Amino acid sequence: IIREHSTPCAMNITQPRESKSVLFCFTDMTWLAQAIFAKYSHLLDAGAITWSSFADGFPNLFINDVEAIRGRHVIFLASFQDPAHIFPQLAMIYALPRYLVSSLTLVLPYFPTGTMERIDEEGQVATAATLARMLSTVPLTSSGPVKILMYDIHALQERFYFSDQVLPIFVTAIPLFLDRLSKHHWNEEIAISFPDEGAWKRFGPKFGHKFPLICCTKIRDGDKRLVQIKEGDPRGRHVFIVDDLVQTGGTLLECKAALRAAGAIQVSAFVTHGVFPHDSWKKFASEDIANRFGVFYLTDSCPSTAAKVQGVAPFCLLSLA
Repeated sequence: IIREHSTPCAMNITQPRESKSVLFCFTDMTWLAQAIFAKYSHLLDAGAITWSSFADGFPNLFINDVEAIRGRHVIFLASFQDPAHIFPQLAMIYALPRYLVSSLTLVLPYFPTGTMERIDEEGQVATAATLARMLSTVPLTSSGPVKILMYDIHALQERFYFSDQVLPIFVTAIPLFLDRLSKHHWNEEIAISFPDEGAWKRFGPKFGHKFPLICCTKIRDGDKRLVQIKEGDPRGRHVFIVDDLVQTGGTLLECKAALRAAGAIQVSAFVTHGVFPHDSWKKFASEDIANRFGVFYLTDSCPSTAAKVQGVAPFCLLSLA
């Protein structure tokens, strides 16, 4: 149920309003928006949207002080983690350009259908393409196409699912992780591991020659799939497993076991998107201290997950703000 909510609260402004961009957000992203304002209030005005529902459950939306966004650069911070929240946000995203904003940047940290980017047999539906088509119909602004910024989308080729009417911008959260390593793990013997060859090819170059790299792979043993180390040596090192997202976490747990068996003194993890359906994060928190991950870094791209794991060991949130 989408409750009535205006977000975020207006802030005191010391500069002319026209010199700042206007930041709107969906209710789930309020706390991330507040963190962004804490850092960039000199560059941003806070826009407010009333998110409510009619008696039949369909959205009843209202842009407060809508005249103030004409000719302004507008940013909309969205969360599509919950399918029930996609329609009201799309309605708002489609509406904003029609109020003559100068430009619109849609910040969608987690592209939720990214893992369904291809079909392996006739009858399957690549919903990544479906959602990309929906976003590709956002009207033009007075200065041109809407920019859609996404973090660590599951497959880079999904860029071609978007039409030329929008400009998809793919960025990575790896710099946040590298900064964390330099400040909190600078005195450790570190290695970076990847759960499969795809993650190794994609993220390995971002670590340059700073750390030894380890690539794991899955092999079949009858009806079972086992994780083994394909390349690299974890002996005597604190190994961080890096991937774009985690769902149930089974692969990460198998990688951890393989790395420890091969001599890693500690195993930790970094993923950009902690999806964790059905509270699957609890299996990581419930492991005994001797066997669990040293630390599990993730960003706040999935707000419902971030709210649940905040302050719960071994999780540590790195804010995209």
